[in-house]
Amino acid sequence: MPRIRQLSAASSLLGRRPLSSQLSRNHVASFVRSCSCSAPGPFQKSVVRNAQQAPQNAQLNPTTSEPPKPNAGADHRVIAKLHDLFLTSPMSPGSPLLLPNGAYVFQKLQDFLRAQYPQFGYQEVITPTIYKKSLWEKSGHWDNYAEDMFSVQGRGATGQTENAQAGEDEEFGLKPMNCPGHCLLFWGEGELKSYRDLPVRYADFSALHRNEISGSLTGLTRVRRFHQDDAHIFCRPDQILSEIEQTLKFVGMVYDTFNLGPYKLLLSTRPEEHYIGTLEEWNRAEEQLTTALNNSGREWAINEGDGAFYGPKIDIILTDATGKEHQTATIQLDFQLPQRFDLQYQASPEELDAGPISAGDKNIDPSCRRPVIVHRAIYGSLERFMALLIEHYNGNFPFWLSPRPAVVVTLNQKPEVLEYAARVQSVLAGISDPSHPNDAHKSADSKPTPQQLSAIHLPIDVDSSGRLLGKKLREAHNKKYNHTIVVGAEEVKSQTVRLNITNQPNDSAVREVISELLGRPLTEKDETKGSISVDMTIEEARKYFLALVGRFL
Repeated sequence: MPRIRQLSAASSLLGRRPLSSQLSRNHVASFVRSCSCSAPGPFQKSVVRNAQQAPQNAQLNPTTSEPPKPNAGADHRVIAKLHDLFLTSPMSPGSPLLLPNGAYVFQKLQDFLRAQYPQFGYQEVITPTIYKKSLWEKSGHWDNYAEDMFSVQGRGATGQTENAQAGEDEEFGLKPMNCPGHCLLFWGEGELKSYRDLPVRYADFSALHRNEISGSLTGLTRVRRFHQDDAHIFCRPDQILSEIEQTLKFVGMVYDTFNLGPYKLLLSTRPEEHYIGTLEEWNRAEEQLTTALNNSGREWAINEGDGAFYGPKIDIILTDATGKEHQTATIQLDFQLPQRFDLQYQASPEELDAGPISAGDKNIDPSCRRPVIVHRAIYGSLERFMALLIEHYNGNFPFWLSPRPAVVVTLNQKPEVLEYAARVQSVLAGISDPSHPNDAHKSADSKPTPQQLSAIHLPIDVDSSGRLLGKKLREAHNKKYNHTIVVGAEEVKSQTVRLNITNQPNDSAVREVISELLGRPLTEKDETKGSISVDMTIEEARKYFLALVGRFL
């Protein structure tokens, strides 16, 4: 086994014990670099331990004791066809086309993180898809990452860079990552930030492009066009530990919500070659991450030589219910890009008293210091995270994330039944007011009113075909609808619905919500053949759906 490089005198005193199982053998081929520009390498077997009393074989950080257990052969591409989530086309290899159902899941994943950003202090930004070659040369990507980038030329298609008209001749590159663009945002119009302004946290969902080898392209797991829940934190050196620790808490909260786990923490250190910066800067960066990992109280391992070319990183390796492992979240420390982009801020009195702390600070105004960049992704690639969830849930999505939360099934095709089914659909979807029966059929000349930004809309479907009820219910079950709602003449008369819970994870939460809504415990009559089936008004059904969304989050 390769020798572990010493991080520092302090870290070398920490005990290292072998993991009980080989880390590098069962990693699937779905590893995708996040901000990292280094190719994934083999994982070492040594562990730096902080919890001295932990069991000898401790290596996983559990986020859930009972994760969903899909079939061992679950394939997100097969399940996605059943759910109508995405398709691929030879017209754009490696660029999945998300169907409406897939777009719904994708947007819910974005919405979930957006809802968390305020409490963690992030501001969302939108940045360009292409930049001039000169920017990628400045950041170091053109020298270290060019073979994985797509180049783009303007109208002239000469590649000329000097005296070229804007967008005409100069060579451009499709962005494989957001960090250089966020450096431009930090510098802005050249206005110097104060130490009081830091940390600055930019989040970005922009599309990224990486020129992956065609033979490696697979569904949503290995693609050329994808989206990250990307973020960059510009902070002072004395803020590094707190930012990394907060990010680790962010990761744990997200994985708890999705019922994912367990996962490993890996510290990826300086590559043997193709890196920028001094050994002093790399050692200091690795020491900072080492301290943060030790402070986390979690088990972690060293992944020797797999850092990005600009800095070391913490990778989170998640184990799903089938035993497959996935690289998802990443936290990367970067002292290099701030130097390359000449980023600086007005130093604090304490920093000035301490004097320059790195070689990168010596070439700037004596009253300034350079920020440190923490590159951060929680999901990693949203597309790949979707693939993980599809297999993890085996198509049985939690209600708040499900592209098929419910389908309204009609007993017949009588006009009054079809009309009532349309109203049920509209109310449960959150489009119509349940207290106004005619909302679902507004006249053509009625004036629309804007929906509230906080409104919760659900994609409720209707099956009003003339097939037998049994066939429609079987199809709804096979398509993994969380609920089927049967309406016929009796429901029209009573203005109620028959709610059947068919494919709903977290059975205990469902029972609690229904019992609270009905004001009574479920009876034997409510539970037949292993499923729950209750009668309620449309208003109660809508309240039940809203309560489920809130309960799962």
